[in-house]
Amino acid sequence: MAATQATENRAGRLPEHGPIGENGREILLSLKNVDITFGKGEDAVRAVQDASFDIYKGETFSLVGESGSGKTTVGRAVIRVNPLARGEIDYKGVRISGKIPRALDREVIRNIQMVFQDPAASLNERATVDYIISEGLYNYHLFENEADRVKKVEHMIEQVGLLPEHLTRYPHEFSGGQRQRIGIARAMVMEPELVVADEPISALDVSIRAQVLNLMKKFQEEKGITYLFIAHDLSVVRFISDRIGVIYKGRIVEVAEAEELFNFPLHPYTHSLISAIPIPDPKLEKRKVLYTYDPSIHDYSEDKPEFVCIGHDHYVYGNKKEIEEYRAVRERGIPVKPITILAPGEEMPAPQERAGSGEEDITIPPARDTGSMWYTVLAFFLPLLGLAGMLLFKHFHHFRNYRACRRGTMAGLALLGVILAVFLLLLWRVVA
Repeated sequence: MAATQATENRAGRLPEHGPIGENGREILLSLKNVDITFGKGEDAVRAVQDASFDIYKGETFSLVGESGSGKTTVGRAVIRVNPLARGEIDYKGVRISGKIPRALDREVIRNIQMVFQDPAASLNERATVDYIISEGLYNYHLFENEADRVKKVEHMIEQVGLLPEHLTRYPHEFSGGQRQRIGIARAMVMEPELVVADEPISALDVSIRAQVLNLMKKFQEEKGITYLFIAHDLSVVRFISDRIGVIYKGRIVEVAEAEELFNFPLHPYTHSLISAIPIPDPKLEKRKVLYTYDPSIHDYSEDKPEFVCIGHDHYVYGNKKEIEEYRAVRERGIPVKPITILAPGEEMPAPQERAGSGEEDITIPPARDTGSMWYTVLAFFLPLLGLAGMLLFKHFHHFRNYRACRRGTMAGLALLGVILAVFLLLLWRVVA
C-alpha cells in the first residue's frame, strides 16, 4: 500500500480519480503541513504555517480570515505561483508542489484555473475579449479548427450572460461585473476540475454579487467543478460553502461543514469573525456586542497546540486542555451563541484588558524598538557593549534594535580581527 502510494505520488501524469478519504469521498486537493515564507534570513516572513486540509471533489471549500491572514497566499500556492518552504500540495494524490515534470505542470495548469479578485487588473487591456477567452485554447490546442474555437468561445460568452458581439470589444468598455464574467469565462473555457476563486465578488457592487455567485453555482452543478473559495465575508460564505476553513495569521484554526461551523464556532477567532457579521436591523446592530479575539488568552508555553478532529468532521487548533473544552461543548449539542444583543437600556460592557502572558501581537513592535542607526554606530566602536545590547534587546523583543546592534557588533569585531591579524603579521616579520 505504502509503495503504491509513493509511486503514485511521483507520477508524471494525473490519474483519472484521486484517493478516497475516510468518509468515502474523493480527495481532489490536499495540503499537508504547508509553510510559505517570503524573504530570507532575518527578514523572512512566515506567511503560512503548518496549513493542512483536504478539498473533496465537487464541493465548495471556503477559506476565510481577515486581510493579511494568508488566504490568497494559499490560493497562489495551489496554482504553483508561491513556492513552499515546507510541506506539500497533492492533486489527485500526486504531488504538484516543488519541481515537477513539464508534462505534469501543463496538466495541472489545465485542470486548476483561477478567478482573480480585481477583474480590471486581471484582464489584458490591449486584448479583445475574444483573445482573452481563447488564449488558453490556443496554448493547449483545445479546438479542432477555427470554426470549433469560435463556437466554443461564443458558447462560453453566452454561458456567462454576455453576447457574442461583445467578443470584439476591450475590457475597459465593460463594467466591473461584466469584466468578472469575462474572467470566469476565461477560466471555464478550459474545462477545469478545480477553480481557485480569490474573493471574486469583493470588488463588485452588492447588486451584482448574487448574480456572479449564481453563475459560479450554475457551472458547479452543470460541470461538477470544485471550488476553493477565498473570502472574508462570512455572511456570503455560509450560503455557498459545503465546508469552511478559518485561517488566522497564516495558521488554519478551524475547519468544519458550513452549518456545523456557524452552530458551533469553537475557536475564539471563529467566534469573533461570526460576531462581526452585520445585522440588517440597525437598532439591533447598534446594541450588538462585538466579540474581539485576543490571542493572549492562549497559554501555549508548555502545553503545545495541535490541529485535532473533535468529531463530526470538525477540526480545531488548540492544546489538550482547550481541545477537551471544545469537545465537551460540541458533545453537549447545544449551539453556541456567537452574537449577543443587549436589552434596551443595557450598557455596553467595558472592553477587557489584554493579559500579560500568552501569544503576543508580533505585528506591532514596541514603541522604542526603532532600530536607530546610532545603535549600529555605538556597537561598531564598542563591540562588547554591542553584544550586551543584543542580549538585552532580544530579551525584551526589541528585534529592530537587536538587528541594529548586531550589524554594528559584527562589523566592529571584523575590524578588530583584521587589525589583530595585521599586527600579528607585522610582529612575525619583525621576529623572523
